[in-house]
Amino acid sequence: MDEAVSYTDYFVVVSGANTRQTKAIADEIQHGIRADRRPARVEGEREGEWILVDFIDVVVHVFTTTARDFYRLETLWGDVPRLDVPGEG
Repeated sequence: MDEAVSYTDYFVVVSGANTRQTKAIADEIQHGIRADRRPARVEGEREGEWILVDFIDVVVHVFTTTARDFYRLETLWGDVPRLDVPGEG
């Protein structure tokens, strides 16, 4: 992302099947990283459709599958190099 924008180095985009799962994913990300640092801000936790966890150099987007299809961040930032990380299972 640093080639396209100046405010972050990476976007991490993940999906959950429903809002309960997106909230759990966002909580686990914050809990797992909290030992080292706290997010600068977190938005969307109440609704859970799109939760943004901002660590300044890394911005995590946790979407429901419906919201991810609607906002299509991968298409919006299509010219930025992409790194696909295989999921568990």
